[in-house]
Amino acid sequence: MKENLPKVLMLGWEFPPIINGGLGVACHDLSSAMSKFADITMVVPKSSLEFKTGKVKLVGANHMNLASLPNYSVSKEMPFNLHSIPVDLDPYYTSSSTDGKVSSGFYNEGKTGSQTGQFDIENLYGGDVIKKVVQFSDIAAAYASTVDFDVIHAHDWMTMIAGMRIKEQTGKPLVMHIHSLEVDRSGPQSKGWVYDLEKQGMEYADMLMPVSNFTAENIHQYYGIKKEKMSVVHNGSVAVPAYKSKKSFKEKTVLFVGRLTRQKGPEKFLDIAARVLEKDPNVRFVMAGTGDYFKSMLEQSSYKHIGNRFHMTGFLNSEKLRHLFSISDVYCMPSVSEPFGLSAVEAAQFGIPCVISKQSGVSEVLKGALTFDHWDIHKAADHILSLLNDQIFRKKIVSDAYQNLDNITWDISAQKIMRSYALNNFIN
Repeated sequence: MKENLPKVLMLGWEFPPIINGGLGVACHDLSSAMSKFADITMVVPKSSLEFKTGKVKLVGANHMNLASLPNYSVSKEMPFNLHSIPVDLDPYYTSSSTDGKVSSGFYNEGKTGSQTGQFDIENLYGGDVIKKVVQFSDIAAAYASTVDFDVIHAHDWMTMIAGMRIKEQTGKPLVMHIHSLEVDRSGPQSKGWVYDLEKQGMEYADMLMPVSNFTAENIHQYYGIKKEKMSVVHNGSVAVPAYKSKKSFKEKTVLFVGRLTRQKGPEKFLDIAARVLEKDPNVRFVMAGTGDYFKSMLEQSSYKHIGNRFHMTGFLNSEKLRHLFSISDVYCMPSVSEPFGLSAVEAAQFGIPCVISKQSGVSEVLKGALTFDHWDIHKAADHILSLLNDQIFRKKIVSDAYQNLDNITWDISAQKIMRSYALNNFIN
């Protein structure tokens, strides 16, 4: 069927519809685009048998009969002297992160009568995550011994152990796609086991594919890896049908979408809102998302006496998010450290002018957006006020950003990956 195409074994941690977070959506859209140029097998811990993936072969560890896998064995020790720490870890914006379920099991033994049973993983990010990561690596390595492929392509730290084991057993080149780093999520001083795993994994890989030059610089600065080993592949986007909806209020609207964590800078958005409202009280600020900062943001909006103009929605599905885009006048992304920032691209698709942090990958490709250093709330507020009150300026910014969208596609990302494979002799 695709006999002459290069064969890529991809390793992911989440995939729609199990999780519709940033990593899962990126893995889905990228693998779909790459399937035009390569034979893609995507191995993930948990998949839905009903979900159709086009030309991509989706393999979920939760559907494998582990007893039938040759060379399958359970690791007795943690790799690299990593310590197993039970932790409720949610590094990506996900719809399942609030369900409160934590899987205490590592694998389920005895249901099928086999010695090893089936991989039983309920919450991908909750509980003892490192055990789940190691267990997945055992399964992925055993599965890899049954298939033919040219390149191993792993996505982020959760799949790094699996990628390293498969490279070790096959000698095939290992590419690590870096969507997010521990130093993005927890700050440059973070030196825990996730950082250690990322560092060792990226050192062991044959090539790194960070999603932006910003991320490449962080890898070089904080992990000590040479840029010559990297090929930057900016994220793409899928065009969505944009529309405008009628508001139920007369004030103009400024929107924030993302996890309410340090990395996304929600407290900066609150400070920017307070600054704008000092000069123009006829503006509403909407914060869509959930996370550790939710309660704090709610309290601080009250302390700043802007609660009547500052609205927090909690988690919203894609349909409700698009409705918010359709009624918003400005999009603001004040991230402290943002490897890419796909939400800004989505806003631009809806014809919303964007005010985004310079500490983001998307600022490299969405050049029509207005930018500011994440700590400079005064400049961000001035940008927002200009866009709300100067319609000629607003139209220019919208037009400039809209033109950038032609160069932010998954097909372009996929073609760059295939060229990098070829230039490094990973494929013929």
